[in-house]
Amino acid sequence: MKKIYAVLLSCFMLASCDKFDEDININPNQPSNASGTQLIANAALSLSSLSSSPSAQFHAQYLSETQYPGASLYPEGGTSFYWIYQGPLMNLETVLTSDNLSATEGPVNNQLAVARILKAYYFWHVTDRWGDVPYTEALRGSENFTPKYDTQESIYNSLFAQLEQANNEITAGNISNDIIYNGDVNKWKRLANTIRMLMALRLSEVDPAKGAAEFKKALEAGIMTSNADNLAFRHLADANNQNYWFGQVSNQNREWWALTERLVNELKPVEDPRLQVYGAPARTSGEYVGLPYGRVEGLPNVTNYSLLGQAIWKQDAHIQLVTYAQALFAKAEAAKLGWIAGGDAEAEANYNKAIEQSLLQWTGSAAGASDLLSQEGMAYDADNAIEQIATQRWIHLFMHGYEAWAEWRRTGYPANLEEPDGGRAVPRRNSYPANEAFNNAASYNEAVQRQFSGQDNLYGRVWWDK
Repeated sequence: MKKIYAVLLSCFMLASCDKFDEDININPNQPSNASGTQLIANAALSLSSLSSSPSAQFHAQYLSETQYPGASLYPEGGTSFYWIYQGPLMNLETVLTSDNLSATEGPVNNQLAVARILKAYYFWHVTDRWGDVPYTEALRGSENFTPKYDTQESIYNSLFAQLEQANNEITAGNISNDIIYNGDVNKWKRLANTIRMLMALRLSEVDPAKGAAEFKKALEAGIMTSNADNLAFRHLADANNQNYWFGQVSNQNREWWALTERLVNELKPVEDPRLQVYGAPARTSGEYVGLPYGRVEGLPNVTNYSLLGQAIWKQDAHIQLVTYAQALFAKAEAAKLGWIAGGDAEAEANYNKAIEQSLLQWTGSAAGASDLLSQEGMAYDADNAIEQIATQRWIHLFMHGYEAWAEWRRTGYPANLEEPDGGRAVPRRNSYPANEAFNNAASYNEAVQRQFSGQDNLYGRVWWDK
């Protein structure tokens, strides 16, 4: 009898299934469709991940490992770029291919322009780390699971065009849901041109004529004018959007990283006020002491060296990605290279101002700039200008390791970075994801053969790295 009741109850429930309202399975608090500006905001949430990782800092030799040396010794192996394609880039592509963006969230042209700028920035990051990557056939979902790899040169040319288009299509009117610039499209416009200018400088060795032309166009279009224009990701004092380093240092009590000896030796002798922000005095001596990069002996040792400063790992610390000081260093180098007018006088003026604005960004005051520039070896020297500019740019880019690493590959400065683990050289690129040889075999093999004679490792050189 119980079985019969069960069968009858089942039949009743099945017969009644079509009596429910259509929206019974819809959660009103979790919309299934996102607007254009919401997708842009979601893509922007991944910006901090372009900087916030130990590996990024190891490539630029900002941090040494205090307890578990391994990752800083440049082990072979692939690094995934899938998360960038599957997350922020796919969101931005959805905006750019949408035919129903709402003007209630700001002019549609401006939504498209911001999506274009962010897409260009993410792809610039990807191609500079890996070399040739999927681009023109990427982001098509099920239409193409095996996209071809475009050459880095062609990607750069396309990104220059995309950034110019974004600059030209921005009109009056701000946009909604903007977690970067609070909707201010004029700041987005200046960011686009600044990114274009920095990209142009990457060509200084491989195609200086093209680089100079793009640099001038970007400068004329209008770049950043103050630190208020910086592309900065602002974390919150909230676990849902906190600094990566806070989770590591405070929540998990991981004192795994100290400033490198090289970094401290650049800052300490000239009494650079940024040192007090970047690191903390060593507990045993009360002095700033850097840990030689790649050291494996005498570890763990967290008391004799300068660990990360609290300003860097606090919960709501900002992540600085593209900055006014960075643009000024670029102008200084361009003047020295003859890409813009003014020669050494213009180079010196921009070099000095870049250091001033870097101090303002990192310490909250530019008051120490004159004293710093009066220290031995700090004043602009026309005979060593490129090395000075590049080294000061490296100091300024602290904790934005992948960008600093790209500039080191281009310029060679700071010179003589450490070669750990018995002479392991600093990598020249990231290897492709390990499973790409299976997931996208034909395209992967063609790209590796074209660029690196079939060897997908850390020491092939990307197109502009000459």
